[in-house]
Amino acid sequence: MPRTYVVTGAASGIGLATAELLAERGGRVIGVDLHDADVNVDLTTAEGRADLVSGVADASGGRIDAIIANAGLALPVAKTAAVNYFGTLATLEGLRPLLADSPAPRAVATASMASLFPPDDALLDAFLAGDEPAAMARASELEAGPPEQGNLIYGTTKRALVRWIRRNAPGPDWAGAGIPLNAIAPGVVETPMTEAYTGTEEARTAILEMVPMPLNGIFQPRDAAYLLAWLTSEENAHLCGQVVFIDGGSDAVMRGDSTW
Repeated sequence: MPRTYVVTGAASGIGLATAELLAERGGRVIGVDLHDADVNVDLTTAEGRADLVSGVADASGGRIDAIIANAGLALPVAKTAAVNYFGTLATLEGLRPLLADSPAPRAVATASMASLFPPDDALLDAFLAGDEPAAMARASELEAGPPEQGNLIYGTTKRALVRWIRRNAPGPDWAGAGIPLNAIAPGVVETPMTEAYTGTEEARTAILEMVPMPLNGIFQPRDAAYLLAWLTSEENAHLCGQVVFIDGGSDAVMRGDSTW
């Protein structure tokens, strides 16, 4: 029987590449996005998150094998906080019951090497406390501030996400239920979301000064899709709470021989 995968952010970038790859390999893919998907929802809202769960339940018949929580924004705006953190958690937690009947359930989220950058502490604390009103208020303050403040939103969402995964993956809801939960942390990927950083040679040079990628540099969404496909395959039975940096070496350059 083909495995059934749910891919959020499936209309473009890494999500689209992953959906296409899984379908090519014979998987059944339920794509989720704002538009041009099997389930069209807005993950910034409680209504959209509820519609995600009901829409996927209807489309799948109530049983799925893998969740790929990939949807996200990289803009210096408060909406990024809503999608990247609370929308991702709603995806993982809301769809988890649909994994119950899978013989090999899997879940993975898309984080970022930007999780290594210094966060905004107030925003990070609000995320980890699960306080969405406080997080959105702080994100709105950062959005209204100078550019260097707005630019903290994205990295902070990804720092919070990987910390949530590390805290929860070994627990009863995930590992205890036989579900490997992990994340990938891409470096700079050439997608519509990163066009401002990859669209010109000058922009590419500038972003690689900030995000060093000595192994083959900026890459295509398909490369991240291969990793997501393996993490949600039957072969991956034992990775738990891992954040896999697919970043051309950024993590190794920035953190050296430290793994923490």
